[in-house]
Amino acid sequence: MAQREPGPTPEPDAAAHKSIDWIAEIRGLALMLLAVLAFHSFIAKPFYIPSISMMPNLLVGDRLIVSKYPYGWNWSSASFHILPRSTARVFGGTPEYGDIVIVVPPNRTDDLIKRVVGRPGDRIAVVNGQIVLNGKPVPQTAETPVRIPVDDALRCEGSYGPTACYDEFAPYRTRLPSGDEVYELPAYRETLPNGATYQIIDHVDQTLDHMAEIKVPAGHVFLMGDNRDHSADSRAPLWENGLGGPVPLSDIGGRAEFITFSLNGTESLNPLTWWGALRGNRAWHSLRPPVTGKP
Repeated sequence: MAQREPGPTPEPDAAAHKSIDWIAEIRGLALMLLAVLAFHSFIAKPFYIPSISMMPNLLVGDRLIVSKYPYGWNWSSASFHILPRSTARVFGGTPEYGDIVIVVPPNRTDDLIKRVVGRPGDRIAVVNGQIVLNGKPVPQTAETPVRIPVDDALRCEGSYGPTACYDEFAPYRTRLPSGDEVYELPAYRETLPNGATYQIIDHVDQTLDHMAEIKVPAGHVFLMGDNRDHSADSRAPLWENGLGGPVPLSDIGGRAEFITFSLNGTESLNPLTWWGALRGNRAWHSLRPPVTGKP
């Protein structure tokens, strides 16, 4: 019987024996990380609302986009504040009345979020909870109480760690005919000199409702939260977790643009729970205040 001629010896799989170029892999990952950091520092980054200071316009659990370029760039624009603080600015601009901005106070490295109510050169005071700007009271008109959903699962960041978000509003908790529970909170519409208008909440008389007139220095803005009784802002000193007065523009890191989505606190690490926790009416809500006729 004839023997079959042996076939050609198969060539070894070069790809199987090729070693991984770990230096190239690490370089690629580093470049990708740098690109993400650059985008977050120079273009836009996501932001999470952890406290009630900007209610009713921002709720705990809102996720939003903050643009980094409207006022130029500075130390506060960086995604991570690991370098020494600097007052240098590039293409610096000044926020408009009513802009919602992120700010990094001098005693912290995390971002806070507040609204611009005073610009450089303004004289500003607070009398019985009403802003007096350059000697003129900023118009406040009472509106129908704003309804905030009761989300008992939400936890808020506070001075003593995470706490129930809406404990302070227990007297305003009510059940609607539909069966839904809400907080019906006293609301006012405030309109700034450029016509920017938005809702605020003010339900008790407290220390921050009274502030003697000061002048906002050049290169500074005065910031306040929309939840006037629960916001440590330019009215409060640094040692009370406030902003310590007017804020240098070099501490302003960007402008809030819109909400991407919002979760009510019932979600867990399991992605399957996220859909049920979505607040469907919050997504893609613009955070730029509408502008009416000037008051």
